[in-house]
Amino acid sequence: MVHLLLAIIYLAFISLGLPDGLLGAAWPSMYGQMQVPISYAGIVSMIISVGTVVSSLQSDRLTKKLGTGKVTAISVGMTALALFGFSISHSFVWLCMWAIPYGLGAGSVDASINNYVALHYSSRHMSWLHCMWGVGASVGPYVMEYALTSGNSWNSGYRYVGLMQVVLTAILIFSLPLWKNRLGQNGKEAVSEEESKPLKLVDIVQIPGAKEVMITFFCYCALEATAGLWASSYLVLIHGLSVEQAARFASLFYIGITVGRAVSGFVTMKVNDSNMIRLGQGIVAAGIVVMLLPFGSGSAMAGLIMVGLGCAPIYPCVIHSTPAHFGADKSQAVIGVQMASAYVGTCLMPPIFGLIANHISVALFPLFLLLILVLMVFMHEKLNRVGTTAGKL
Repeated sequence: MVHLLLAIIYLAFISLGLPDGLLGAAWPSMYGQMQVPISYAGIVSMIISVGTVVSSLQSDRLTKKLGTGKVTAISVGMTALALFGFSISHSFVWLCMWAIPYGLGAGSVDASINNYVALHYSSRHMSWLHCMWGVGASVGPYVMEYALTSGNSWNSGYRYVGLMQVVLTAILIFSLPLWKNRLGQNGKEAVSEEESKPLKLVDIVQIPGAKEVMITFFCYCALEATAGLWASSYLVLIHGLSVEQAARFASLFYIGITVGRAVSGFVTMKVNDSNMIRLGQGIVAAGIVVMLLPFGSGSAMAGLIMVGLGCAPIYPCVIHSTPAHFGADKSQAVIGVQMASAYVGTCLMPPIFGLIANHISVALFPLFLLLILVLMVFMHEKLNRVGTTAGKL
């Protein structure tokens, strides 16, 4: 039963990743049909992100009221509904309307499952969990490509993924009994999701170390999102690659993250979370240095892959270490605000670099990543010095 539940949790995270690449893959076919500028993809993305932040902040309250299993099933069901809404939309206004349940569904399930795995499973499973997200995020665009190359519209691509989400919702509903009476990592009964009262945002922020972990997470997701969005432009404008070459090599950044998380799962058997985070930060730093070397496009591409590999262990290990830093009774609340901080970083920092690239130069791309990394390292080390543990809080 334990292994069956773990498989279902992995499936849930594949489902979380499935829709993430759809908008980017489908938008070239969508914006002309809807008679809107190409830049309007950012509006849809922002609505989804705002919904995700809101639901992340409510994840503590929802999980304590309903339990992780029900929150996951409801959230995936909401995402399925939103995807079907996208599939029948033929105007930009309706697309924006359906983006609201899409975002609300994603945030709660992300925070709730992350906390559940942090409490009940070892660090390797957290790394592999986020590797599953990468699998889902990689499969989604292929589904959309299949729909478009088969003579169907982008609506069909959303419909196919919506059907997958319906199947996953049914599996999650039937799996609800498996989520109860789970033991924590130490073999003792974990803190019940219903035992403690939900914490208010002002109370969470006042917990020692909370601000530090929020900024750490903000920086990590800002770095990942900025690298993912601007890598192709950097390779084209600074190193002279063709658009097709740049897109191909920029995708290696995400492949590096996915493969790195698969490998990290094995490394965590010997290395603790804090040192895994430091290892990842060190590889990111080395990758940025390689990007800055005067060896042309070869060093730029090699550095980009290294940055992706370095990113791999940071996100899952920060999440997994949360109960150890803040206690099992507070971990869901803290992970909720971590998720919200992550989405704020994802929304805010790539556009800021866009302004820098537009008004100064896209050549500052590696230095921008380096500044974010330095702040992340400082805040993570400060978090470790605070020394918050379950026993102290």
